[in-house]
Amino acid sequence: MVNLATTNLLLGIMAAVSVLEGLLIIGLSVAAYVLYSRVMELVTGLERRHVAPAMARVNAILDDVKAVSNTVKVETDRVDHAIHSTMDRVDDTAQRVQAGVRATTNRVVNLARGLRTAIEYVVRSHDRREQPEH
Repeated sequence: MVNLATTNLLLGIMAAVSVLEGLLIIGLSVAAYVLYSRVMELVTGLERRHVAPAMARVNAILDDVKAVSNTVKVETDRVDHAIHSTMDRVDDTAQRVQAGVRATTNRVVNLARGLRTAIEYVVRSHDRREQPEH
C-alpha cells in the first residue's frame, strides 16, 4: 500500500496556509477599512475647517459682486436715460433756435429786398425824368 502520511502532511500544510491566507485577507480588509475611515475623517475635517469657510467667503464675494453689478447696471440705465433726455432737449432747443433765426433772417432778407426794390424803383423813375424825350 501506498503511504498517505506524506500526502496528509502536505494537505495539512496547505490547509494551514489557506487558513493563514484567509486570516491575512481578513486582517488586510480590516486595516484597509480603518485606513479608509481615518482618511475620510481627515478629508471631512479639512473640508469643515478650510473648504467650507473658503466657500462661504467666495459666496459672500460673489454676492457683493452681484450687488455691485446690479447697482452699476441701474446707474448706467439712469445715466443713459439722462443723456437721451438731455440730447432730446438740446435737439428741441436747437430746432427752436433755428426756427427763430430763420424767422428773423427772413424778415431781414425781406426788408433788404423791399429796400432794394424801392431803391431800384426810385432810381429808374429818376432816370426816366432826366432823359430827354425824342
